[in-house]
Amino acid sequence: MSPFRAVVHWLRALPLVRYFEQFRPNARLFLLSTVISGITLSGFQLFFNIYLKARGFDLDFIGLLNALPSGAALVVGVPMGLLSDRIGPRRAMLIGLSVATLAAWGLIASESPSLMVVMAAVMGMANSLYYLSMAPFMMKASGEKERTLLFSLNFGLTTLSGALGNLVAGQLPAWFAAGLGVGAESAPAYQAVLIASIFGGGLSLLPVWLIREVRWPGPRREAPLGLQDLRNLARPSVLRMALPNIIIGFGAATLIPYLALFFKGRFPISDGELGVLYSLGAITTGLATVVGPRLAQGLGGKVRAVVFTQGASVVFLLAVGFAPAFWLSGLAFLIRGALMNMSNPLYSAFAMERTPERERAAVNSVMQLMWEVGWTVGPYLSGVVQARYGFAPLFVSTAVLYSLAIGLTWAFFHDAEARAPEAAPDAA
Repeated sequence: MSPFRAVVHWLRALPLVRYFEQFRPNARLFLLSTVISGITLSGFQLFFNIYLKARGFDLDFIGLLNALPSGAALVVGVPMGLLSDRIGPRRAMLIGLSVATLAAWGLIASESPSLMVVMAAVMGMANSLYYLSMAPFMMKASGEKERTLLFSLNFGLTTLSGALGNLVAGQLPAWFAAGLGVGAESAPAYQAVLIASIFGGGLSLLPVWLIREVRWPGPRREAPLGLQDLRNLARPSVLRMALPNIIIGFGAATLIPYLALFFKGRFPISDGELGVLYSLGAITTGLATVVGPRLAQGLGGKVRAVVFTQGASVVFLLAVGFAPAFWLSGLAFLIRGALMNMSNPLYSAFAMERTPERERAAVNSVMQLMWEVGWTVGPYLSGVVQARYGFAPLFVSTAVLYSLAIGLTWAFFHDAEARAPEAAPDAA
């Protein structure tokens, strides 16, 4: 056997490669886009708030900029869902990702606080169109056999690729600082990291552009939703799926975006150590997410797996906030992230399986809208609380809100998978 064939044979034996071979070409391109964006945009997520603080903005303005994308997405969420249903998920993802990339660059490059506010809002609208189109696309690009794995692997690859991105991003401020002749923790160094992340993230457009639009054979079975159908989206089954999102979204919005600030303020750690922590968090979360489908199978359904993992994560959330040493808080951070995020693709797949094909983008937008309600208010309130009382109240309130949402999920859906779904999964 030639060395080249030996390498190919070895690569094809890897578990992750075997996973990829189960999917259709469109799904593989979609996952490639996920990997690219996960690697390149992790630096943006890691250093955005730290950059704003280095520029001298107060916590109230930082909270406003964190809240604006979700507020804008809240306003346009359902119309974006209808638009996605009409133009198709591939076109919707292309448009959303392109506009979001340009808006993110405008947000970081701008010297005007007013223009930064506008760019944050535009970025939120564009991201709304992109993200709410992902689940309907994955439903069409997969068969029933590999569907849950595709949802979980997409989420897992986001975090696994983010692990590499965080590891590199933690070193970038020092690298750019040396080239620019500024301090490693200065605003110009952080700004350079963010701009590099944004333009690197734009490369994820290429795989999406190569995707062939998924179409049903023959004429479309049902017409896409119109404005006259919006009232139907408020039916009880949809609202029950969306209600836990608003509660978890509010709890997460008040705390999760600020954990980097929490670690930097609570413990004497460097940017490099912070990058390593977030990189390890991405690795553990990604690996745990890939295990999610098997856990759901072992526990007897996606809903049981969601309730179990989210419930266990609450304990470790409190440990993050109140552990006396960095190593203990960091360990709890890793376990909490893995448990909580393992549930996201399972719940998304469960919701899409119970939704008619013609409504999936719109229903997904309703669920995203409920999530954005919390993220519209939560970051700003969090900034106010941090400035006056610190992080302790935020850890407690987030744990309480998560617990409430978990209870509602169990009350609404604990026996749902034993009943016939609202709409059977589509043949693909």
